[in-house]
Amino acid sequence: MQVKKQKITDDYAIYCGDCVEVLEDIGSESVGFSLFSPPFADLFKYSDDDADMGNCSSSAFFEHFSFLVKQLARVLMPGRVVAVHCMDLPTFKRDGEAIGIWDFPGEIIRCFIDHGFIYHCPRIAIWKDPLLAAVRTKAIGLAHKQVVKDSAMIRAGIPDCIVAFRKGGDNPVPIEHKELPFEYHGSRKVPRKLDKFLDHKDMKTNKRSHWIWQQYASPVWFDIRHTKVLPYREARDGDDEKHICPLQLDVIERCMELWSAKGDVVLSPFMGVGSEIYVAVKNGRKGIGIELKESYCKQAIRNLRSLKQAKRSSLGYEV
Repeated sequence: MQVKKQKITDDYAIYCGDCVEVLEDIGSESVGFSLFSPPFADLFKYSDDDADMGNCSSSAFFEHFSFLVKQLARVLMPGRVVAVHCMDLPTFKRDGEAIGIWDFPGEIIRCFIDHGFIYHCPRIAIWKDPLLAAVRTKAIGLAHKQVVKDSAMIRAGIPDCIVAFRKGGDNPVPIEHKELPFEYHGSRKVPRKLDKFLDHKDMKTNKRSHWIWQQYASPVWFDIRHTKVLPYREARDGDDEKHICPLQLDVIERCMELWSAKGDVVLSPFMGVGSEIYVAVKNGRKGIGIELKESYCKQAIRNLRSLKQAKRSSLGYEV
């Protein structure tokens, strides 16, 4: 495999290289869960590397992406899940298209199905403030002045979403939750009346866990804390096009809890600054992270080192 740099510990392995090439050397059916946010076709530019899928045109993106999905089908354990963070993408006049929306998640769904995956979990919408989106993107479809001018062009804000796919076959290691109640990740507060179930060991009758599960099972996650992300600013290169957007830790924690077991190997083929690997290690999993951009890999290693220091500190060790 073509690896520029690597960092391997007992808890994680980080590779700086092309995810498709690196995955060729990962053992078949060795990964318990995969979670990632792929480049959104050519919406953002991350690097000038030819292997960067963010440099593909919209029409060529899935030709490139399909090589990754093929490898994911090989390395994933039977009956286990790949979760993908994505969103509908706006289309623009400047690109010779009509102002509208491209169903990017739908294309991802079709790509995974074409490679034998089962469409496992429908799109979970992650709520975003449409006013903030209007200020950031200047989209005419979100502008109040457009309501006055011609509301035929008005649209709703575009949420992020999680779509999940399951590999066929029987899961050899069930993901069990028999004793400890779920920990809730989000801005909402678990009702105080359920605190009496904090030490309740029977998950079947633990009403606190039932409440948390009801929030996680909602098709819209309203209370994801969008600013709760790993440090990322130091990862910017001087020639970056100013787009680093780490996946929110609340989203990762929820997906990790639902679709992976302690001891699993968790894979992130578009690791960025290491968010998925950080949460995996924090929760007793092993991590494999692959990232093409060297400055992001360095930041991922810094973030994982900070986790190790935090664990030592919590145990009373000197940091």
